[in-house]
Amino acid sequence: MTEGDSTREETRTPVQRLREALRAALGEQLPTRTRTGLPAGSEPDREHRRAVAREVLAEARREHTENELMAGRELLDANTEQAVMLEVENETFGVAGLQPLLDDPEVETINVCRWDRVFVRYADGRRERVPPVAASNDELTALVRALAARSGSEERRFDRGSCQVNVQLPGGERLFAVMAVTYGGDTAVSIRRHGYRMTTLDDQRQLGTVSGEIQAFEAAAVRARKNVLITGGTGIGKTTHLRALAGEIGPEERMVTIEDAFELGLGVDETRHPDVVALQAREANIEGLGGISQAEMVRWALRMSPDRVIVGEIRGPELVPALNAMSQGNDGSMATLHASSSRIAFTRLASYAAQGPERLPVEATALLVASAVHFVVHLDWASDTGTRVVSSIREVVDADGAQIISNEVFRPGPGRRAVFVPGALRTSTLDELVRAGLDPAVLGGEWG
Repeated sequence: MTEGDSTREETRTPVQRLREALRAALGEQLPTRTRTGLPAGSEPDREHRRAVAREVLAEARREHTENELMAGRELLDANTEQAVMLEVENETFGVAGLQPLLDDPEVETINVCRWDRVFVRYADGRRERVPPVAASNDELTALVRALAARSGSEERRFDRGSCQVNVQLPGGERLFAVMAVTYGGDTAVSIRRHGYRMTTLDDQRQLGTVSGEIQAFEAAAVRARKNVLITGGTGIGKTTHLRALAGEIGPEERMVTIEDAFELGLGVDETRHPDVVALQAREANIEGLGGISQAEMVRWALRMSPDRVIVGEIRGPELVPALNAMSQGNDGSMATLHASSSRIAFTRLASYAAQGPERLPVEATALLVASAVHFVVHLDWASDTGTRVVSSIREVVDADGAQIISNEVFRPGPGRRAVFVPGALRTSTLDELVRAGLDPAVLGGEWG
């Protein structure tokens, strides 16, 4: 060891020395030791690699402790050593400092303003600041880069030439990060937990998101093959509610889903939905080539003989293809849309259509929406409990010039929870829902 190396060794903290020793051991030994004893040509699975990694880490910790003793340095306590070992293991197989937050089932959203300024939102609506998820901005950037490189379906870059990345984590959560464009140039990260936990309308009723009458109404609407647009603000649970509605679709039906990042997971449980093709949009490479938009994938979906087309979220150019899919024989299709109310949803649709490549005028958009969408279901926060609730369901009736004519068949009531409006639903629509299994006596029931 040179004099410079010796000086650097002394300036590092005991934790830094242990962390570097463990990382070095994993880097050197894991690739070869994971293949030891495996049949020729076979690949080690994730659990085998993780078990071997723990063996390597344990051996490296013992060796490091001996070296520290020989050098006359102070040793770390057992709990700290174990914490560092877990941190290094999570760097390789998990998401490092983010892992404890992802391990907490009550955490729904993680917002990292910078490496040492982290906030989470829990399932009950609470927001709290939590400890840093990395030791520096460089470490956080390296973590995001590693996650992007090993993301599920394809490698995604994260550097100054590609300063934003949108990836799915191993547990199904969606991570979005930016670098070099924030104030101070720090990396910022947002993680939204979706996973592929299947939910049903009955689950949503027990949580208080829907009432018994809305559960029956929506289930009948899905069975009657009504096209449904789910609206609401960010993080309100639009995707979760769409997943619950999709649970009413029979296993014999074929679905094609189109998403910006895989979140729906409708084909994960093959016993419920065996005939599903899930498509994910692809970003262009650094040369600007190879990008595939959701709009293009909706067009592809129509060539794949779907019974229903489901768009994870309409954000712009995919609007017209999605509405065309709904109005051209793929009844029972669904999508989500960011909007502050069920009525504002129509304005948002008109705005997207006017800005899209088709440049549809407002009158043409109104006609297209009226021929494609049957119901708009809006989600909001309950004013009394802070939980997510369906606050409005609007039936699309027709178009009159630039105006879309609709009936609010469920409107906000106490606590913003939607209550049925007698007489607002068209008789012909009610007849269709009754034929699909709706008991009209259910309408007008209580929540819960």
